[in-house]
Amino acid sequence: MKKFLVLVIGMSVFGTVGAKAQNGGLAQPVCVAASNSTPDRVAQDACQQAYDVYQFMGPQLGLAVAGGNHTLGSASTLGGLGHFSLGLHATGFRGSLPQVDQFTQRSSGASPAQQLPTKDQFMGLPGADLAIGIFGGLPLALTNVGGIDVLLSASYLPTITGDNFSVRPDQNLQVGYGARIGLLSESILVPGISFTYLKRDLPTTTITGTATYSNLLTGPTTATLNVSDFKVKTSGWRLVASKSLVILGIAAGVGQDKYDQSAAISATVSGTQPTIPPSNFSTTATVPGTSQSMTRTNYFVDASLKLFLLKLTGEIGQVSGGTVNTYNTFQSGRADKAQTYGSVGFRFGF
Repeated sequence: MKKFLVLVIGMSVFGTVGAKAQNGGLAQPVCVAASNSTPDRVAQDACQQAYDVYQFMGPQLGLAVAGGNHTLGSASTLGGLGHFSLGLHATGFRGSLPQVDQFTQRSSGASPAQQLPTKDQFMGLPGADLAIGIFGGLPLALTNVGGIDVLLSASYLPTITGDNFSVRPDQNLQVGYGARIGLLSESILVPGISFTYLKRDLPTTTITGTATYSNLLTGPTTATLNVSDFKVKTSGWRLVASKSLVILGIAAGVGQDKYDQSAAISATVSGTQPTIPPSNFSTTATVPGTSQSMTRTNYFVDASLKLFLLKLTGEIGQVSGGTVNTYNTFQSGRADKAQTYGSVGFRFGF
């Protein structure tokens, strides 16, 4: 169970890059071998694998952080000062995890491109959000217009150390913020319609993975893949409509999310070459800094059950769009494929 948790959270913290090339992949490796020696070529291959995993996991992490409706099950503003709602939810989807423990690095270097193994796996993150009423809006016939709520959210990333993988955030909790503007306040006859904007990030994190293997040219070898000063920032807008029918409710919306990631990537390879006499080696290949963005479209539908001040909600949605091109390919397909997700949660407020 611990190994599973390390893999899901650790491998979920990677970014994304967009660059067009023939056949949907990068034409050349990003990592360059320092020399033509066998250790440097092995390090180049390890560095390129780390960079491709960094690219591959970005859309999945962005989805786990951004989710669907910014206030699950609702679109209407709260009605001004003195009103609030608190929500807890979990967003999950069937993702794909690179099987880093099955990676090996080639003595020929990163070329030619290869297919890296993956495993389908349920993924996701929990979240919390708080909406606080600020302005109830202006009266207009059967509704109000122009209501304003402040939105706050919290993302939590634990510190995890496993046998071959570690995730060390600078801090475990990160707070996001945004606002909701009511286009129409929900009433008996009128649905609630609102526009929301929310910025959510994950804490700055360092991720380290280690693989040990042996081949004829390098002998026993240890490859350490490192992603340091890693930042994941998301921002998104939603246009949502909702209507309550006694104890049942429905909401639907559309929006757009932007994922911004940056990190410094390196791979260090060390071991003992089977020469006569045996010789030790250690070499590092790096991508000192990379900062990339991706934009995706988000559609979702919510259904809820109201029990006094508590609302239980389920959601289904899909994200699509954007371009992610890796040098190596992955067994499960492209990183930028459309992804269906689901969320469950509850809200409390008045």
